[in-house]
Amino acid sequence: MNRYLKSTDVIDWRSPGVLECARELGQGRSDEPETTRVCFEWVRDRIEHSGDHKAPVTTCLASEVLEQGTGWCFAKSHLLAALLRANGILAGLCYQRLSREDGNGFSLHGLNAVHLPGIGWYRVDPRGNKPGVDAQFCPPDERLACSIESAGEMDLPEIWPEPMPMVVDCLKHFQGWKQVEANLPDVQVIGQ
Repeated sequence: MNRYLKSTDVIDWRSPGVLECARELGQGRSDEPETTRVCFEWVRDRIEHSGDHKAPVTTCLASEVLEQGTGWCFAKSHLLAALLRANGILAGLCYQRLSREDGNGFSLHGLNAVHLPGIGWYRVDPRGNKPGVDAQFCPPDERLACSIESAGEMDLPEIWPEPMPMVVDCLKHFQGWKQVEANLPDVQVIGQ
């Protein structure tokens, strides 16, 4: 389980800015669910979703997301994992395969799983709320930004300690919301 606490190249919670933010959010809280809720709501509400806000910059590392104040769902999940890990809370990355908003195929959507006492792994989605999207922290019930509704959509079952390489490649190789939106990663599903 220690791999869900590590500081990595992408989930770089030992970087000074991320560490300071994590300490401020976790200060005075010894209850893991409360610390998780505060960190989740902070990332969900304070970090803009790059696609929603047409951000000209693309972020990937947790420290970049914090510094720029914007990130795609994947990048926001990197920052949330970093803030939680810095507070000693086991956190991983999860993915959903969803229909693209433009109707042209599918793409991955990034979110988090956090290990809560008495509950186990619990998924949260820091993507950011907007009309029609209302992600909340209300364990043991999951209230994610997106639900599986159409053929070909699915929750990928893994909890990743590191981001999927194709996600990192997308965020590092494409700049600005238009390029990323046109190249969002997808996985092939056997039997689809």
